Amino acid sequence: MSRLDDGLNVDAGGFCRNPTSVYADPDLAERERQAFFAGHPHLVGLTGDLPEPGAFLTSDDLPTPLLATRDDDGRLRAFVNACRHRGVVLEERDRGGARRFTCPFHRWSYDIGGALVGIPNADHFGDPDKACLGLVELPALEEAGLLWVHPDPEGTIDLEEQLGPELQAELASWNLDELAYLGRDDYDVACNWKLAMDTFGETYHFPSLHSETIHLNFYGNVQCYDTYGRNHRMLLCKRDIDGLRDLPEDEWQITTAALPVYWLFPNVQLMPFAEGIHLVRAYPSSTDPGRHVSRITWYLRPGPAADPQFREMLTMISRGFGSIIRDEDYVVSASQQRTASSGAIDHVVFGRNEPALHHYHGTYRRMLNMEPLPLLEHP
Repeated sequence: MSRLDDGLNVDAGGFCRNPTSVYADPDLAERERQAFFAGHPHLVGLTGDLPEPGAFLTSDDLPTPLLATRDDDGRLRAFVNACRHRGVVLEERDRGGARRFTCPFHRWSYDIGGALVGIPNADHFGDPDKACLGLVELPALEEAGLLWVHPDPEGTIDLEEQLGPELQAELASWNLDELAYLGRDDYDVACNWKLAMDTFGETYHFPSLHSETIHLNFYGNVQCYDTYGRNHRMLLCKRDIDGLRDLPEDEWQITTAALPVYWLFPNVQLMPFAEGIHLVRAYPSSTDPGRHVSRITWYLRPGPAADPQFREMLTMISRGFGSIIRDEDYVVSASQQRTASSGAIDHVVFGRNEPALHHYHGTYRRMLNMEPLPLLEHP
């Protein structure tokens, strides 16, 4: 409220020049893919994606094809989504329920815990030891409603190192384990995955790009911003904050006044609101640094999830939110990509009121042992 009243915003302390090559260089894209996507734990969903034993989800967004399940004991499990016979992808559906996963090639079958349970004509094949041919298991961890998987069977998941105790506790306070899956939209966009992240890094563009959409409900160019190691939290200011001015502070609700936006390194935007949460994940193309896929998933809290009319309304609102990202933010991002790919300008400028952009790219560079971007007095 004081920032609105005084016309103040966050201040990064200076300007940064970010090389446009980071969005177009194929060698850098491959380094990122190996370091950030093959060699790092990833958020593959929320508890509500696997609501009961027998539920599964798959992902082809990382270098390793993933199959995540909830086993008969209710535990999150994750596997390489490939038959141990000849390596055929085992489950092609995005999500669902199953007691068995059967390879379409020779009908080898596996149970929800990854054990090999069926081999047709096993005596003809050679009667192998099934215990040695279960699905290759991947490190998996479920904590505070978040499902983490490492795409490397030899990898480790250390959330204290990745998130830090303070951010872990804050994320847990949202009770994400209570949320139910609502739906998902996928966008294949002609821009680098980091440009997708960049669009969530400031509200400076709200009055111009979103003048007829988001800006009707949010104030532009005002926010709060905090970092947590390689992660951050932004608070986007809702116009509904004005309705709290005459209420005592113990009646204020953060989801009335603001939309919290958590960036979880390297590619996640997590946006909790009163009735649920939006989860945005951006994945690079394996062949083209100028393309990525964004997956936007919506979840609902138990009360709203139980009401069919409310579910329908929230689905419509969520799809509308996604369409704004697709038709406004990502259109501009694709335009930025055309410039970056052309090499016509060698850098872009991050302003004093865009600290998230400083932090994103500072973090990416630090994780790749690249020189930091200097903070400048003038652009």
